Amino acid sequence: MDRETLDVLAFAAHPDDVELFAGGTVALLVSQGYRVGIVDLTRGELGSRGSVEAREREASAAAGILGIHARVNLGFPDGDIANTPERRIEVVRQIRRHRPRILLVPAPDCRHPDHPAAARLVTDAVFPAGLVKVRTTLDGRPQDPWRPHHVLHYMQSIPFEPTLVVDVTPVWDTRMRALRAFSSQVHDPTYEASPEEPETFISHPAFVDWIEARSRTWGYRIGATYGEPFLYRHGPIGVDDLVRSLERDIRVR
Repeated sequence: MDRETLDVLAFAAHPDDVELFAGGTVALLVSQGYRVGIVDLTRGELGSRGSVEAREREASAAAGILGIHARVNLGFPDGDIANTPERRIEVVRQIRRHRPRILLVPAPDCRHPDHPAAARLVTDAVFPAGLVKVRTTLDGRPQDPWRPHHVLHYMQSIPFEPTLVVDVTPVWDTRMRALRAFSSQVHDPTYEASPEEPETFISHPAFVDWIEARSRTWGYRIGATYGEPFLYRHGPIGVDDLVRSLERDIRVR
């Protein structure tokens, strides 16, 4: 197996997006023995708090906490995730480099315009990534075509009715430690913000409480303590063993 091959690859508009909204799923997959990576499209340079250098350190720390096998930053301009042929090809390179079976991508709708823009960019790269006549190279070597088998959107600030909810109860503490690694972004009483760094949507103390409350809400829906919701992009999902696929007991109905 290619040392860069992954089972699951998560894309994000900014460093911290995956940790904020799908960190439990990533931590769970790693704990189950799957190879998982993250591709951050931008460096988050327009963020109201912290700095690019701080975000890089925080992203590295969070990656270590989650135990992921790869993290890449494509350095696209923050606030301008334009869906251009050149940027689609960069995403194609990452898909072909890591050859994931499953892609996790940002929400199709969100209060932050970079998130749906990132979702459109990545999903528009999925089909050409599998085309033989779309030719790419990495480090001077030709890449083989590859198209992921499944694409799922993780929920961000605007809710949707999910296709599935992942029980992340066993890794909740790991998930929250990874989130809190971004101390310049989420509420951290020890972080000394400068006068030029205003309070933001995610730095407000109630944000982390909201993340936990929402995870408890979705967890309760599936009979778990904590859950993370996803929207399957291309339905239906094929099943060849209905009993095994639905073997999870839901304690409360």
